[in-house]
Amino acid sequence: MNGQAAGTWRTATLTEIRRETPRASTFRFAVPDWAGHLPGQHLMLRLTAGDGYVAQRHYSLASAPDDSGHIELTLDHVEDGEVSGWFHTVARPGDRIEVRGPLSGFFAWPGDRPALLLGAGSGVVPLMSMVRHHRARGLTVPLRLLVSARAPEELIYTREFGAETTPVFTRSAPAGTPVGRMTTAHLAPLLAEAPADGWEAYVCGSNSFAEHASRLLVAAGQPVHRIRIERFG
Repeated sequence: MNGQAAGTWRTATLTEIRRETPRASTFRFAVPDWAGHLPGQHLMLRLTAGDGYVAQRHYSLASAPDDSGHIELTLDHVEDGEVSGWFHTVARPGDRIEVRGPLSGFFAWPGDRPALLLGAGSGVVPLMSMVRHHRARGLTVPLRLLVSARAPEELIYTREFGAETTPVFTRSAPAGTPVGRMTTAHLAPLLAEAPADGWEAYVCGSNSFAEHASRLLVAAGQPVHRIRIERFG
């Protein structure tokens, strides 16, 4: 990946908006000469108002690297969020923004090692890039996703999840499904099926979720040096 290209601001044109949940949508952009990315990386986004005011935010990439010339971002509508608010209430296909990246290699998963993914809320976004990459390339390396949401209607990407995914619901759940926080009971079957060389764990979510999930992993025997954490908020 070209480091110089990653540091260059590029114009991205919004081509599609897809509703994921009542408060989250995916925004698809065409980006000419996009340098490509690794699943788990993020970018810097820049909006410039008519009066010259500039707002910048970091957002994880949701799309697989193979989606040539396009990238996707999935954004929650944050209360009083000036950037997310613009996307959810003003943005329309044809609008243009500026993006710079991809950024950070620490949380990236190139598809070369077994991956155990733990996410909550919009923390599932970079993990979904990994799942999509795994499917697009037909990778045989093991990958499992444990994702937490408050209720089924708030589970982002629910239509795309397959056998690799185990959902956890903290406030309401379908009949017969337990309600509550992620526990060692959720992790135990996944760790029990770990390949011979073990899992590389990727955790993404709020500060409280990242701390909770990483403690569960360590308590269950996951080596600390094989836990990668991306947190927000």
